[in-house]
Amino acid sequence: MLNRLAESLLLTEPERQHLFMLALGRPPELRYRPGGGITPRLQRVLDAFPTSAAIVKTVSWDVVAWNRVAAVLLTDYGKLAPQERNILRLLFFSPKVQQAQEDWSKLARVVVRAFRADVTRAGTSEEASRLIDELSSVSAEFRALWADTEVVGMSEGVKRLRHPIAGIVNLEFSSFSVEGRPELGMVVFTPARPDDIRRVQTLLSGG
Repeated sequence: MLNRLAESLLLTEPERQHLFMLALGRPPELRYRPGGGITPRLQRVLDAFPTSAAIVKTVSWDVVAWNRVAAVLLTDYGKLAPQERNILRLLFFSPKVQQAQEDWSKLARVVVRAFRADVTRAGTSEEASRLIDELSSVSAEFRALWADTEVVGMSEGVKRLRHPIAGIVNLEFSSFSVEGRPELGMVVFTPARPDDIRRVQTLLSGG
């Protein structure tokens, strides 16, 4: 009933949560919906990072937004078709992305466990199920990792990227939820040391 009332009043997600708190004393269950892009305001937040790569991803780990640093340092998502802008597809299917990882096996293991945690928390959607079936049918590595039921969070950590031009770039990453959009998460990769910052700046300048 409260959900129908929220829909009839065209409430935003924070307003819907407040309605549940007033009526029941508890927030509603999170409702995940397919990612449909981000607001211009959030894109400006991504673009405000001068040397940090920032992306926004869905529960299925589709990248729906990114800044210029991410395009130069990680992957130029703008040159990919929308269905190809998926972190797991790139990690398991793209030789270029695989070669850029200093320890691909370790990263793949952590990514699959974190993906499983996101899917479990959100409830397996048709989109996620199709992605899991696709990866399992094509990649023996993913199939083996998916058979392991362990989950892990990726709120923060470190990453060593082997860039074809800049060489090894040490990055620290942090993950953030997007208020009012529980199906989206933002990940920011920040150069860990002054030398790493200089390498990123050189890439951005085209040098």
